[in-house]
Amino acid sequence: MNAILKSEPHATPTGGATIVTLPVAAAASHVAPPVREPASAARGANAFARAVKVVLPPLVGIAFVVLVWQLIATRNETFPSPLATFQEALKLFADPFYHNSPNDQGIGWNVLASLKRVAVGFGLAALVGIPLGFIIGRVRFVSGMFGPIISLLKPVSPLAWLPIGLLVFKSADPAAIWSIFICSIWPMIINTAVGVQRVPQDYMNVARVLNLSEWKILTKILLPSALPYILTGVRLAIGTAWLVIVAAEMLTGGVGIGFWVWDEWNNLNVANIIIAIVVIGVVGLLLEQALVALARALTHEQVAN
Repeated sequence: MNAILKSEPHATPTGGATIVTLPVAAAASHVAPPVREPASAARGANAFARAVKVVLPPLVGIAFVVLVWQLIATRNETFPSPLATFQEALKLFADPFYHNSPNDQGIGWNVLASLKRVAVGFGLAALVGIPLGFIIGRVRFVSGMFGPIISLLKPVSPLAWLPIGLLVFKSADPAAIWSIFICSIWPMIINTAVGVQRVPQDYMNVARVLNLSEWKILTKILLPSALPYILTGVRLAIGTAWLVIVAAEMLTGGVGIGFWVWDEWNNLNVANIIIAIVVIGVVGLLLEQALVALARALTHEQVAN
């Protein structure tokens, strides 16, 4: 009976008038449901907003640089405008690997020559610096022996070692590689030694209890724990090496992006100098990003294992 009364409409007297009130369920059935956007449309809008936030700031920064560049070119007739530099870049990259003579070849060959020197000097620094960093971090006597030497020589500019390389090797190419070696070795030694010294003492206590060999301590404990520090040192070293090779090639001459920049300056070709600056920056960025990807892959594999 109560259910029947609740489901029926009832009248409420108000000042002589009768108002018929519907039940709540019946009234709610006459309210239109809210219109909802499709989930795919909402996700698309969010993705577009995120893309704008990511892409817009760099575009604004580039536009600002181009605007300042144009203002400088307007006030200085000898300075090439962005459009003139872009047109020169199209000609330059139309054939980047032409070869007429050792002093007349495309920018591609010069970049490859510089990368070759960096690879040799950087590789030698890694072969010497990383093992030496392990020894310094592991043996306190060796750390005390090399600590003052590293502290003294690390602040010296790598270009200050270039005359020593020219005197010893009697050639510009090995002298430039020697400068790369010197500037690359310090970050590797220091970061590797710090990584080894910061291995948790509990790990070393367990190794002592288990009577592990020095080789197993190195491969199972020290290397995995110090790997992030080693990779940081490698990243710092490759950035410094790419900076130094340009300056070293300006001084030693021969083939390379640094010599190419200096040669273009002697020819008063400022547009090519600007193009070379961009190329140097792009190559340095690619080298750093490659090492970042390698570091992520190795650390992810280490965590997975």
